[in-house]
Amino acid sequence: MRSFVSLNNKRMEVFQKGNHGTPILILTGMGCSFDEWVEVAESLSKTNRIIMFHRPGLGESEIEEEIRTTTSTMEEAHHLLAILDIAEPVIMIGHSYGGLCAQHFTKVYPHKVRALVLVDSTSHDLEKLDTLDLPILNQNSSDKEWLEDCQTYAHLTEEELRKIIQPVLTENQKRLPMPVQERLINFQQKPYLYKAMKSEAENWKADAKIIKELGPFPDTPLLVIGRDKEYVIQQGVEEGLPESELMLLENTWEQLIKEQAKLSKKSRVVFAEKSGHSVHLDRPDYIIAAIQDITADIRLN
Repeated sequence: MRSFVSLNNKRMEVFQKGNHGTPILILTGMGCSFDEWVEVAESLSKTNRIIMFHRPGLGESEIEEEIRTTTSTMEEAHHLLAILDIAEPVIMIGHSYGGLCAQHFTKVYPHKVRALVLVDSTSHDLEKLDTLDLPILNQNSSDKEWLEDCQTYAHLTEEELRKIIQPVLTENQKRLPMPVQERLINFQQKPYLYKAMKSEAENWKADAKIIKELGPFPDTPLLVIGRDKEYVIQQGVEEGLPESELMLLENTWEQLIKEQAKLSKKSRVVFAEKSGHSVHLDRPDYIIAAIQDITADIRLN
């Protein structure tokens, strides 16, 4: 299931399971391991071939002195499909930053995508989030401070990094199989992860503009899945965050999600109840059911 391929003269870690049905390629979020998708992958692999990969710097995938962009990920996905001898169009799933990469891929290689699923995806209008007045939410998590932390972490040893970040798992991650939990802990304490995230985050706003300016989106069947706004606000209030700022952020995010459904003429948008940003962990059943509906439609057509 887990293997390595050589891509651009670097080792890339790949997950594959299942050997029949329309291939499904999953692009994970920024700084996220494909191991988080194990429940979704296990279920869908019964009817489809599942492919996931760790972008350079993530997991065991090698990274050099390179700039990480959505173009990089798009081309890596394209080359990986060729390496794996997958010629037919795939169902592409993109979560968060992976969704931005998936939008880029679909615009450049529309003939390679049978259907696109955006899971609480980053919008090509993500700069709208920068205009929001969120003093409390931003006081301890500004982009500048986060990038500085990534810069520092990227130059530490694994042992030094482990002592600083003291990696822990979310309650949802703790429900995954123990070997997966161990890999997720190790994933967080690898310095190259932060090198990759820093580069991706430094470039994603420019990438978003490039994607937006590529021209009209193809009439690819598109499913947009968003998080549960009320659920996220409630969770934030319980953590002591200001409801007014949470509402401003979530209302804006919801609007960006709804606007993604306008990309294709063959689209629909749904919101996963009781789910935050990590829909694949909060509501894997929701994603599984949605993809099963898509694959059923493909078989009928």
